[in-house]
Amino acid sequence: MTVFLYDHTFEGLLTALFDAYARKTFPEALLTAGEPLPLFCDEVHTVVTDPEKSERVWKALRKKLSAAGLASVTGCWLSELPEAPMLLMRYLRKVFDSPRNIETHYADPDVLAVWQLGRKVSGERMRVLQFMRFQKTADGTYFGIMEPLYNVLSLTVRHFRDRFADQPWIIYDARRRFGYYYDRTDVSEITFSDPAQQPLTDGILREDQLDEKERGCVVMHDAPSFFSLAIKSVHVL
Repeated sequence: MTVFLYDHTFEGLLTALFDAYARKTFPEALLTAGEPLPLFCDEVHTVVTDPEKSERVWKALRKKLSAAGLASVTGCWLSELPEAPMLLMRYLRKVFDSPRNIETHYADPDVLAVWQLGRKVSGERMRVLQFMRFQKTADGTYFGIMEPLYNVLSLTVRHFRDRFADQPWIIYDARRRFGYYYDRTDVSEITFSDPAQQPLTDGILREDQLDEKERGCVVMHDAPSFFSLAIKSVHVL
């Protein structure tokens, strides 16, 4: 059995696929460092995530798949299901090895599984867009919290940025403990550097975090000095 060790990122997965074609050896298992190896393991390859390699793979995929097909691939990954990485490895290999577009060949179990997961993740994105509710904080930032089943928050950023372009806001995934902050200009990924300021996981901020006029109210819809945030730049989504 051939095992690839990677960093469990999407870029790492694409790099692993690049390495597999370069080595002409495809993994039968994808693991992260520290995970126990299978009993009958013949070869272990450590994947070093390479942005150039992953970008080359993604550009090649854009030539092989439609926008819907690419969305299914992204959705499958964002499902975070344990079987998703190997499912994608098998699926993407079939995509590249076929002379024709295979994304609607649902008789193939891998093609069907990727499409189904993509649909589920897309549905969860729509649920977040429909049910996210914002509360105005003490410093004027609008704060929305949810616990989505899948890791879909990044797929909602463009909508909220366009919908609330003139307001500072934070959307936060309480399950995964990260979010996105919009300062009326740029979107940044955030975490809370002060654990004491971690929002409640039921989607309701503490009374002391709310604007005085909004205490007891939920509304739709300056830098967030009221919160201690660890901020890093992200690409526009």
